[in-house]
Amino acid sequence: MQKSSPEQAVEEIARALDHGVSVEDLDGDLIAYSSHQASADPVRVNFLLTKKVPADVSAWQLSHGIATAVRPVVVGANESLGMLGRVCVPLLVRGFRVGYLWVLQQPGEEADGILAALPAVRPLLDGLAAELLDTNTPESEARRRREAQFLAACTGDNAAVEDVAGWPEVSGRAPWAVGVIMERIDDPDVAMAELADPEAAVLLQRVSALQATVGIRPALFSAGAPQHAVLLFRDMAGRSEHAEVLQRYGTEISRRGGHPERPDMLGLSEPFADLRRLPEAYREATTAVQAASVDPRIGPLADFRNTGVYQLLAQARGLLPTGSVRYQELADRDPNGELLTVLELLYDTDGSVAEAAASLHLHRSSVYNRLAKVRSIVGADPLKGSTRLELHLALKAARWARRPRLSF
Repeated sequence: MQKSSPEQAVEEIARALDHGVSVEDLDGDLIAYSSHQASADPVRVNFLLTKKVPADVSAWQLSHGIATAVRPVVVGANESLGMLGRVCVPLLVRGFRVGYLWVLQQPGEEADGILAALPAVRPLLDGLAAELLDTNTPESEARRRREAQFLAACTGDNAAVEDVAGWPEVSGRAPWAVGVIMERIDDPDVAMAELADPEAAVLLQRVSALQATVGIRPALFSAGAPQHAVLLFRDMAGRSEHAEVLQRYGTEISRRGGHPERPDMLGLSEPFADLRRLPEAYREATTAVQAASVDPRIGPLADFRNTGVYQLLAQARGLLPTGSVRYQELADRDPNGELLTVLELLYDTDGSVAEAAASLHLHRSSVYNRLAKVRSIVGADPLKGSTRLELHLALKAARWARRPRLSF
């Protein structure tokens, strides 16, 4: 079926049902309405004029449970408000609520006929819901407020943490884990261009993360920042669903950002059962994704506990590789990085010359020659004792110094 605009879909639905139809977002703002006017009560007329559901009408509608309903809900007439009866159809995409479609009943009409006719327009309803997810929902005021609250909680706002703890999708779902997801930027000019408009950059992250997590069972919430997205997961065994989020995020960020797909990374915190640990978990997830961004050996899906020495480097502020005399001597005599590269590979592979040679497409003798040159420069065996510890730590500190700095 060819993709249509919300206005076109609403007109088709109204014709099929032979009733007036309107669509509102989760904030109660009018998105689209049909030209079908067989009946129009004062509430509908006012809604079409003001584009906003009044507070008393909203309260009446919400009292019928529409905010949690997954099937059509009959909302009875209310004479004091000037309302005829209505049928509310929650618009859902793989379980994610994107808005409400309202079908206005005729005076004295029962809702049974409308309910019976709805299955025939299900493809139109599904298409409309998908369109709303792709456009209006990420920009709704309600979504913006919740994302801002979630990000505030991640950065240590105690009041925000308490509020998030009470959200239906979060409460009672412990243990949780925080995820931080971002694209690996190989071209700094592209990164700077995308950050030139921070609001657009945030929207790109928000929409991409939202699309990537819809229908993913352990994904409870997502929020966007200029350079990354923050996700709250229910901690579960296995990483297949997290890998799917990563793959879908890459597709979305590429499609919406207008550039070819690039590798993306997802850092995950340790699981936690007390939401007051949310800020600490956010720091762990950030450390994991930063480590993945500077060290390909970690892989694109990084658990904090598997990032090794980067856990310590994240806490050791001001630790620089230049603090090591031997590292600095090597760096000064190795402008092309050939010696440092061999040395780090040897350290990372438990001293395996064969593996280092294969990774660098060198003969083993070349690896031994470079190792001998390192030994002559530092005046000690780089594969033994404190010298190995010092140089390996300095090499990782040099990587860590190149990590992307993430902020809101």
